[in-house]
Amino acid sequence: MSSLIRRIISTTKAPAAIGPYSQAVVVDRTMYISGQLGMDPVSGQLVDGGVQAQTKQALDNMGEILKAAGCGYENVFSTNFPARAAYQVAALPRGGLVEIEAIAVLGPLTDAS
Repeated sequence: MSSLIRRIISTTKAPAAIGPYSQAVVVDRTMYISGQLGMDPVSGQLVDGGVQAQTKQALDNMGEILKAAGCGYENVFSTNFPARAAYQVAALPRGGLVEIEAIAVLGPLTDAS
């Protein structure tokens, strides 16, 4: 059995991990992106403006991680929407109002009929 290649994705254009985890990990052509908070990557603080501003920043952070792996939002979000996970938590790190995670497939995608 051939071994799969695993590589860690990291960029300074998204906030550094708060704990012992990576921003993203690629195994073969699948990338697992850790949950992104609405944190400014420069200051390390949550952005002001409530849940909408934090959601936009979390998605911007995810976009930078996707770019660091050589792909973009089209590798996560499309007209055939991905499976999802939704969690209820007592509290997010640093008092965040939203956290968004994703799984992306690297490379060009073709939808099956």
